[in-house]
Parts: sequence; C-alpha cells; structure tokens
Amino acid sequence: MAGGAVASSGNDAAYSHLLDPRRKWYNNRRIMALNAWILLLLITSSTNGYDGSMMNGLQSLPQWENYFKNPVGGKLGLLNAIQNIGSLAGYPFSPYLSDGLGRRPTIFIGALIMCIATAIQTASQNVGMFIGARFLIGFAPMLVTEVSYPTYRAPLTSTYNSLWYSGAIIAAWTTFGTFKIESTWSWRIPSAIQALPSVIQVCLIWFAPESPRWLVSKGRDAQALQTLAYYHADGNDQDPLVQYEFNEIKAAIDFDRTVAANVGWKSLFTTRGNLKRLRIIVALAFFSQWSGNGLVSYYLNKVFDVIGITDPTIQLLINGILQIWNLFWALAASSMVDKMGRRVLFLSSCIGMIVFFTLQTALTAHFVKSGSEAAAHSVIAMIFLFYASYDLAFTPLIVSYTVEILPFAIRAKGFTIFNFAISLSLIFNQYVNPVALDHIGWKYYIVYCCWLCFELGYIYFFIVETKNRTLEETAALFDGEDAVQHIAGHAIEERDEKFDSNSFHEQPYKA
Repeated sequence: MAGGAVASSGNDAAYSHLLDPRRKWYNNRRIMALNAWILLLLITSSTNGYDGSMMNGLQSLPQWENYFKNPVGGKLGLLNAIQNIGSLAGYPFSPYLSDGLGRRPTIFIGALIMCIATAIQTASQNVGMFIGARFLIGFAPMLVTEVSYPTYRAPLTSTYNSLWYSGAIIAAWTTFGTFKIESTWSWRIPSAIQALPSVIQVCLIWFAPESPRWLVSKGRDAQALQTLAYYHADGNDQDPLVQYEFNEIKAAIDFDRTVAANVGWKSLFTTRGNLKRLRIIVALAFFSQWSGNGLVSYYLNKVFDVIGITDPTIQLLINGILQIWNLFWALAASSMVDKMGRRVLFLSSCIGMIVFFTLQTALTAHFVKSGSEAAAHSVIAMIFLFYASYDLAFTPLIVSYTVEILPFAIRAKGFTIFNFAISLSLIFNQYVNPVALDHIGWKYYIVYCCWLCFELGYIYFFIVETKNRTLEETAALFDGEDAVQHIAGHAIEERDEKFDSNSFHEQPYKA
C-alpha cells in the first residue's frame, strides 16, 4: 500500500468500441434533451450553495444583524448549523424514499419541503422562527450518474457539486444588491429567491427520465431498456452499447443480491468491500468541510475582521468575486476528471491547500502583529489561491466519487451516510468556528494546517483510481477483480449472443 491505492483503468475497452464517434452532446437531439433534464437535477446543488453564501452575506448586512439583535458566538453558530441539524432528521428516511418510490419522487418531495421552508424563513419575525425555517431546508446526484450517457457521466456528476458556486454567486450578488435597502426586505428578498430552483424542480421533475437502474431493481426491465435506448441510442433498443449497458446493470444488481449479498444497512458494515467504501466516503465528507474552507464559506466577515477589512460593502464585493472564481476552477476541474484521474486531482488539491493555507496563516499573524496593509492584501490573495486548490477536487469529486464507488443496491444508503457525515462535520464547524475565532483569532488556523497534512496522507493511501470505467465496473473494484470480471464478462457475453462487436457501425445514425 505504500504506493497508494491505484487501480488499472484498462477496462474501458469493454465498452469504448461500442460508442458511436458521431454521437456527441452538441449534435444529437436525444443526448441534448437528456443533458437538459440533468441540468434540472444539477440545480439542487445551487440551492445549497445559495444558502451558504446568503448566510455569509446576511452577516454583513446591518439590517439583518439589528433585526436579530446582533447574534454572535453560539447563537450565530446555531443559525448556520441548524439547516444541517434539520437534514439529520430527514436522512433516515431518504434511502427508503429513493429506493422505494424512485429517484424522481424523492427529488420532488425534497424540493417541495425546500419551498415551504424558504417561505417560512422569508416571513421570519424573530431569530427563533428564522432558525426553525432553516431546520426544514436541507436529495439528485444519484439520478444524474444513473441516467447520463457513458462518456459524460463523470464530468456531469462532478458538475453537480461544482454548481454549488452558481447558487453562491447569485446569493452573494443579491445580498450586495439589497444592501442599500433600509428595511428588512434587504434580507427577506435574498431569503425568498432561495426557493427559485426548488420551484422549477417541483414543476418539471415528473417529465425527467427515471433511473434505469432503479427500474431494473423493480423488475421493470422493458421500461429501463426503453429509457436507455431513447436517450443513448436514438430509440434503438438493439444498439450494442444499449444492450451492453442494460445487461451490465442487470448483472451488477443480480451480483449484489445473490453473490455478494450486498443489500441492506447491515451489508455496509459486514463486507470487506463496503468497509473500504465507507472509510473513503466518510473521510471525504469530513475532509470537504474540515479543510479550512468552512472559515470562509460561512464566516468570511469574521476572517476579514481579523485582517482589518470591516467595511460591509468591501466584504460583500470580495465575497461575490470569490464565488465567480470558485465556479471557474470547479467547472474546469469537472471537465478534467476522466483525463487526469481522481487521484491526481485529489493529491494536487491537498498539496495546494497546505501551501496556501499555511501562507494565509503566516500572513494573518504578521498583520495582527504589525498592522501591515500589504499583509492584509496578501491574505486575500491566499484565500483565492487556497480555494482554487480546494476546487480542483473537493468541489467536483466528493459527490461524484461517492456515488460511483457505491453499487446500486446500497447507493442510496451509502450516499445517506455520506450526507450524514457532511452534516455532522458542518454542525461542528459552524458551531465551533465562530467561538474559536472569537477566542483565539488567527491561531485557530494552525489547527487546519495540521489537519490538511493528515488529509494528504490519507488520500495518498486510500483513494482508488476509477477513471474510464462504467458505473458498475467502478463499484465492483472494491469487491475484487472477480466481481469486475463477473459483471463486465456477463454483459459482453449477453451482447455477443446478438451482435458482432463492431455491428454498431451498421446502425443508422440520427441527429
């Protein structure tokens, strides 16, 4: 293990020759339609990003601070953490909804709850009501990864979490725009706009395709094949790629049920492969929030107060520019996940964060001791460079990597554990960070410098490379090479009973 957990990606030959080179996202109407539905799912992340940036912005609004009587310390931490406390209440039910009712109904229910919660938050008359509303705010990347065209699955699923920043950008500039409103509408307007993505999802989600993997798991094979054929092969259910995907999905689900006994909560903790998955996804959940980013994500104004930037207008302006910067780097990294690989991005991200967060800590200490304006400006530069490093992996990959290494039978349950771990880490972060910053100031940064070094070592030894594999082959990596061969081999055998391996070239192509 000294060299890290690396897996060969040579198995992409199992399906790559079945891809029609003429079928691209920009010239095929069915793939364009599929990607449009995926965009509807991706905006779920925008809602979460909007919330984090909005709370940052509201803390710089005197109108919000005065209305809620200047919350500080524990009360301020509770205002930020309460959404994740609310999420904990919903997590036990989410896998049963997702696996029982389907991916689409679960998204509908989550979006509807979000609309109701936002309405209550906007109408808040006191801090208790505001906290109560955020308790309700708090499901979509699984459906993205399960319906995507094979060559676009990894970039699109990675884009899911990257679009967190699109919501953050809207929130940052909305609070900047309402800053001059003297009444409570300066914070009620940003609160109301938060519901917009969820309103769109409530109206349109029933028109989006259901997961073919969920359909197969429910014995609705014909509908699953029809969905794959419609979006992946212009309606041709005899297309070799569609047949390969369909048979591989059936083989994987059958393997999990009969060979690996990989179903139910108990299997997450009793099989060797699932324990390997858990140690990765739980670690990534905590790393994604405990890398120092939580200080800026929710308490940017306090960080700026430490370095003497106290003007609310300047704070809001920097926050808005930072979100645009983050979105650029996150989307750029999303486009590189299959070219560079997951391990390279994760390791590069950790090294960059260690360098720039350490420099940020040193420069902040220098400013506190000397009052140097140059040091304060340098801290801002380090924040931007730190986030560029963070966005190389921890924005695009934490969700996409989690859902791709989990087999279908436990994907919803494993993803629930991932979200549960994120909420726990956020609750700690959001409640402890303001208290620690109030008491020890910049010295609190040293804790994160040490933690980042631990992250680098953990990722070096445990992250498995998964590029250029199908979803089923990726999940099977953790169950041993026999599982990979069983699933891929079964799909090939089933396909070859009907087709010559090159027969897709003879199929008519439709734009």
